[in-house]
Amino acid sequence: MTVPPQLALFPDTAFPHPAQRPARPPAGSAVSPQADLTVRPETLPEGVQWQQVQLEGQLIGYQLKRSRRRTLGLTINDSGLTVALPSWVKLSQAEQILHSKSAWILRKLREYQQRREQLALQSLQWVDGDTLPFMGTPIRLDLDPQVQQIHFEGILGQIRQGQRLLLPLPVDAEPLRVQELTQAWLQKQAKQWFEQRLQHYLDLSGLRASKLRLAAPAKRWGSCNSDGTIMLNWRLIHFHPSIIDYVVAHEVAHLQEMNHGPRFWALVETLYPDFVHARNQLRQYDPGTLPLL
Repeated sequence: MTVPPQLALFPDTAFPHPAQRPARPPAGSAVSPQADLTVRPETLPEGVQWQQVQLEGQLIGYQLKRSRRRTLGLTINDSGLTVALPSWVKLSQAEQILHSKSAWILRKLREYQQRREQLALQSLQWVDGDTLPFMGTPIRLDLDPQVQQIHFEGILGQIRQGQRLLLPLPVDAEPLRVQELTQAWLQKQAKQWFEQRLQHYLDLSGLRASKLRLAAPAKRWGSCNSDGTIMLNWRLIHFHPSIIDYVVAHEVAHLQEMNHGPRFWALVETLYPDFVHARNQLRQYDPGTLPLL
């Protein structure tokens, strides 16, 4: 059989899995690893308390309000989880109910987290104070003519929500200029991080790649040529490191198996055991819908 010279990350056909096992989330959590569910709102409605609880290894925050209702009520929306607690019910009893419904709560919180991320990607204005996802965490763009060069407050691979990317621009700079500087910085971070992760999976697999190339195709997250050249879409830098790792492991596996057969997926699973969960997350996004085209 003739081997195709290049394989896109996601072909048009369905993904076969060697053992046909159902998708599973990472151990201990049904929530996307990039989801920070402990962020307290800046203001709370009158009479509402902020609480935290550990559900299946995931710490989440929620708004607690006492009510005259007879049963405990759970509401999940873009603001997170709200628990309406009858006045006669103890907090410890409420947490027991939260634990009994933990799978549903975590699944819904994940869905709303992903919805917020998609909206954030679509609503970028490239102005002072704007936010964008960087390695799965929202960071803020700060335009400051006093700084001499682009500066990020965080450390690559250890990003915290709300950290700032300072750009040496006036606060009223043209959005196109803001986008250009941000894009150049993101590409630089992508190259640095992808090279590290590629070397990790090459060492793990014992395989060799001839070259790493970064690009921004509208239909692919990555590809592997028969000559050993691996292409990665630099816009993956928007995503959590776990998703980036899946794509890298996927393309490294193609160095040995230039197909999507059972042996290929067995190798992907060896390199990245939780690939099904990461793959399902990435499938929700089209490379062409990301803001940096």
